[in-house]
Amino acid sequence: MNKDNKDKVLMNERIRAKEVRLIGKDGENIGIVETSKALKMAYDEDLDLVVISPNQAPPVAKILNYGKYKYELEKKAKEAKKKQHTVDVKEVKIRYKIDTHDYMVRIKSIQKFISQGNKVKVVVMLRGREMQHSSLAFDLANRFIEDLKNEPLVVEKKPMLEGRNVTLYLAPQ
Repeated sequence: MNKDNKDKVLMNERIRAKEVRLIGKDGENIGIVETSKALKMAYDEDLDLVVISPNQAPPVAKILNYGKYKYELEKKAKEAKKKQHTVDVKEVKIRYKIDTHDYMVRIKSIQKFISQGNKVKVVVMLRGREMQHSSLAFDLANRFIEDLKNEPLVVEKKPMLEGRNVTLYLAPQ
């Protein structure tokens, strides 16, 4: 936590409520206590009085070691971030005059990306006079859909012309 977040935390003398619903250091519910009395109890145990839930009436405060509490929160946040998988959009670029071997390599890479849980953007590039043959690029994009129909994927966006490219978006199911 940086300094800005520490200023936002209601603890010790920053608590402006007249009384708080107090939770002891072992987690037992002490009940509604005047803030000054709760502060004295926290100081007697050499701990801090931290507001856990400020939106309640009266606010819920807990007697705890703030440094340790902050460390535990950061540790939980780091663990949660470590376990989450971010979905990337992988891009496969091709020209519509592609050879069969190159096409199969692209199919395998799309299968690998989908199995990893990533989305895939297939771009069929058109250059110069190839724009007149955009129907061939659409046919190639539809061929990808046809050849990958046995894979666990969803066609997120059908093939469409974007500038000089025909794009197709695929996502895992």
